[in-house]
Amino acid sequence: MSPKSSKTIHPLTRLFRYAHPYRMEIFKATICSILNKLFDLAPPVLIGAAVDVVVNQQDSFIAQWGIENVVGQLWVLSLLSLIIWGLESSFEYAYELLWRNLGQTIQHDLRLDAYSHLQELELAFFEERSTGSLMSILNDDINQLERFLDYGANVIIQVITTVILIGGGFFIIAPSVAWFAMLPMPFIIWGSLIFQKRLAPRYAGVRERVGFLNGQLSNNLSGITTIKSFTAEDYETERITEQSEAYRQSNKQAIKLSSAFVPLIRILIFFGFIATLLLGGMQAISGRLAVGTYSVLVFITQRLLWPLTRLGETFDQYQRAMASINRVMNLLDTPIETHPGDIPLPVNQVKGEIDIKNITFAYNNRVNVVEDLSLKIPAGKTIAIVGATGSGKSTLVKLLLRLYEIQSGTITLDGIEIDRIKLRDLRQSIGLVSQDVFLFHGTIAENICYGTFDASLPEIIAAAQVAEADNFIQTLPQGYDTIVGERGQKLSGGQRQRIAIARAILKNPPILILDEATSAVDNETEAAIQRSLEYITQNRTTIAIAHRLSTVRNADCIYVMDRGKLVEWGRHEQLLEAPGIYASLWRVQSGLK
Repeated sequence: MSPKSSKTIHPLTRLFRYAHPYRMEIFKATICSILNKLFDLAPPVLIGAAVDVVVNQQDSFIAQWGIENVVGQLWVLSLLSLIIWGLESSFEYAYELLWRNLGQTIQHDLRLDAYSHLQELELAFFEERSTGSLMSILNDDINQLERFLDYGANVIIQVITTVILIGGGFFIIAPSVAWFAMLPMPFIIWGSLIFQKRLAPRYAGVRERVGFLNGQLSNNLSGITTIKSFTAEDYETERITEQSEAYRQSNKQAIKLSSAFVPLIRILIFFGFIATLLLGGMQAISGRLAVGTYSVLVFITQRLLWPLTRLGETFDQYQRAMASINRVMNLLDTPIETHPGDIPLPVNQVKGEIDIKNITFAYNNRVNVVEDLSLKIPAGKTIAIVGATGSGKSTLVKLLLRLYEIQSGTITLDGIEIDRIKLRDLRQSIGLVSQDVFLFHGTIAENICYGTFDASLPEIIAAAQVAEADNFIQTLPQGYDTIVGERGQKLSGGQRQRIAIARAILKNPPILILDEATSAVDNETEAAIQRSLEYITQNRTTIAIAHRLSTVRNADCIYVMDRGKLVEWGRHEQLLEAPGIYASLWRVQSGLK
């Protein structure tokens, strides 16, 4: 189902569809809520029966059971009270247990489903949305649903049960009074629908605002070094203040409307209570209504009042949950554009021959970044792709990994079009070492074996030694158990780069892509990285994306790109002899005029 069509479906319907596997747990919890309310409403009946015993004694309702002794009748009522209170407490424990566990289970499964779906979406989806907004859905919105299931679902069921039981009881024991006592009910239902209609867009706005606020906070925490270096603390505090104030005002508008709900219900219920008090009292005085029955009506009307006043808080929680459900379900309904492929290609069978023919690609229908590009990469060879910034080099890497899909042309791996190869097989056969190294918060060993999770410590150390990372790792206080910090912030750029290379070595892919792998390191670190790269590129297809030409001069073939097109190719010496872009770049970088 597309997000567009799903918007017309009520969020509660979308939740029920998702919760279909839990229908038995929902049924059990609902039954326990109903039975608890049934026994919760019994005490007013017991009070009426007690009044009846005291007033009518041997002529009471219980006396008709064959118990004429008044004390005996009171003992019977006491025993019934014990049973009813015990059952009420038992079913309260049961529904609390069932609803809260159900809330935890659905929350857990929904978060996992949403996260798993999110991972499958194409890269363009993430580039159009802030991390904070997505975090808001995975955390705040799903937690909001859990809070509703923990508390609100039971309250709504019990309010409905209360109205039905009390309304039915009124019509059975005092039909002439019941019409007046239940008169406010249609107005309460009508008012609830009006409130729901008006509250829904306000809470949708609240969820949107909190997404913006979370996005700004996440962005600022990620860029805290930049904020400090540019002394932009006051500026960013002002921006957060604006976002937080917008969130506060959005909530304020919703609270203003939802807070009026309970007082209005109290006024409507008041008319029902007065009708019972006056009309029932007059019938009891005239003898048309038993005193015990009149007591039941007065008490039971009060039992109707309190659940309906709590309905305001529950209704507020319900609307917040519905707004959150829509956001979560819209995420789940987002279609996965990337085709998973259907041809298996195990890593040990990959030769590594890549053929790119006449491919064209543009981001979001903008100007073409790659246009009518063709090049061939023989298996086991090292080729380099060079060019000025913005020439399309890194875009080509994303296309090979199918992080984006080409608009036209074909890319084949060992003669098979890559969009037909199973996506996991394709990506497992490629090792990427990027200039923007991402390390996860964890130990150095965990980061090296990321993607090769079953690697042993000796294998991890061997990979680090090849990447010339072992020496600096051994000098750290905890060695391979050293925590690198978020995004590897406790390590230098060169250290992070060597760990990334060790990660690729451990993966041992048949195809290795080096995307500006030495662009942000010093000369000594570059020399160390180059030595390790010379070792790991042997007998495997290697694609080196480079701006610094000295790092790729020994490549088997160098391709030069300019504005998304292939303009030159050949070995280093051949390109220097031609008066082209490569020769010009080489002269600039080597200091020659």
